[in-house]
Amino acid sequence: MKALLLYPKFPQSFWSYDRFMEIAGLKAVIPPLGIITVAALLPQDWEIRFRDRNVTCETEADWAWCDLVIISAMIVHKPDFQALIRKAVRLGKSVAVGGPYPTSVPQDALDAGAHFLILDEGEMTVPKFLEALRQGETQGIFRSIDKPDVTQSPMPRFDLLKQDAYLMMAIQFSRGCPFNCEFCDIISLYGRKPRTKEPDQALAELQTLYDLGWRGSLFIVDDNFIGNQRNVKRFLRELVPWMEQHNHPFTFITEASVNLAEDDEMLQLMGEAGFYAVFLGIETPDQDSLQVTRKVQNTRNPLIEACLKINEAGLLIYAGFILGFDGERSGAGDRIQAFIEQTSIPQPMLGILQALPNTALWDRLQREQRLIEGTNHATGDLNMLMNFVPTRPISEIAEEYVEGFWTLYEPQNYLRRCLQQCLKIRLKSKEQTMQFPLSKGLRLITQIIWHQGIRRPEIRGQFWHQLWIILLHKPQVLNMYLGLCAAGEHFWEYRALARERITQQIGYDPLEHSRVSEPESVLIH
Repeated sequence: MKALLLYPKFPQSFWSYDRFMEIAGLKAVIPPLGIITVAALLPQDWEIRFRDRNVTCETEADWAWCDLVIISAMIVHKPDFQALIRKAVRLGKSVAVGGPYPTSVPQDALDAGAHFLILDEGEMTVPKFLEALRQGETQGIFRSIDKPDVTQSPMPRFDLLKQDAYLMMAIQFSRGCPFNCEFCDIISLYGRKPRTKEPDQALAELQTLYDLGWRGSLFIVDDNFIGNQRNVKRFLRELVPWMEQHNHPFTFITEASVNLAEDDEMLQLMGEAGFYAVFLGIETPDQDSLQVTRKVQNTRNPLIEACLKINEAGLLIYAGFILGFDGERSGAGDRIQAFIEQTSIPQPMLGILQALPNTALWDRLQREQRLIEGTNHATGDLNMLMNFVPTRPISEIAEEYVEGFWTLYEPQNYLRRCLQQCLKIRLKSKEQTMQFPLSKGLRLITQIIWHQGIRRPEIRGQFWHQLWIILLHKPQVLNMYLGLCAAGEHFWEYRALARERITQQIGYDPLEHSRVSEPESVLIH
């Protein structure tokens, strides 16, 4: 079998870092771990070609060569995902799809023409698909209510990646999350019992990346890295000496729940192992909204103190915030902005709430008949209006979102938070900071100096002043600081795109309050 494995293009979004990638000479932030794990589950006698379309598109020769096309996608990939299915069908190729998007909304893949749906977790369903092929079947849907033992997961096919195209490499240690947030689809996709790999299994993956020549930052892509605290600590205790033996080739970033701040030992181990950053789902400082959405882990301790403690452990904080929870009071956007200023979180991911399929929120809104027809599911885009009727005016939420995003990513505000965050961080070692591929570092520094130290008069003085403060007081975070500065180039473009997208949806510019028209969606609300 000749199999062409495709990963669709990301649209321009908060996480695409388009301008950052351009000035750094890179193509994508991280590689698609799911599909290269699926590649490892395929028979060894198959011929495989893999194309991450964010890095290199497939050629017409690839289409002509293959017997089978396998595509993995998230909801945000919808346009390119469906276009790829239709092209494969048009060319007479068998099409198999999987990943979070078809697992959540299988009908979309079927409507586009996919022949095989390999849903849920591949360790359980890829073997069913392969058996169907052996039996000569030409279509099928393969599901499993059982969750795989990830200690039996294969080594991802890291050898298929063009490493020099990515900002970071990626591994996965666990799947699942113990919490029960109403809006989150992780627990419906992967369950509430976090399953972890064995420490030696994770170290073998790191060793493979090391042997392939990777040096730099690495994203542990778990949705909640500390979900199984006992097993994570087992891994970290073995990771610390491995890193020392290998002369600290990597630094790590991951996602975790805010209760990380409650575990001193975990924070210490993460610092010693070379973790430099963590993404936190803070969502909102409004305690009543946290209760409504069942994010109780964020209500146990003051959130500002938790952020400060995580900074003191040497970790840069990225965080997500959401507008539009039921019962949310006016001014939620202002309160989020105030929280971000107090904590100096440089890159807050501010979004409008979307009801994702198969979540508790989706089910509740469906019962309450509040889902809006024609919006079957969210797009994964942060600047889309909600796909349900909220409890306060949609125009108010939209205005708070645009005003908040615009203000947070005003260049002077952004750079000030970058400096303040870096000064708050207490690194445990000189190796615990953001790292760039060596071949890209000099280019990136040159580009930052040109764009922010010379080309932009509105921030030129601030850039040089802050750079001098970093060099004078905290030179060990210079890489981290310059990386954050470079990312600003993306966000300063993206905030204009976010404003434009919301303006198109509500019919007027929220920052100018100059109404153009009264679209049907607003009238419905």
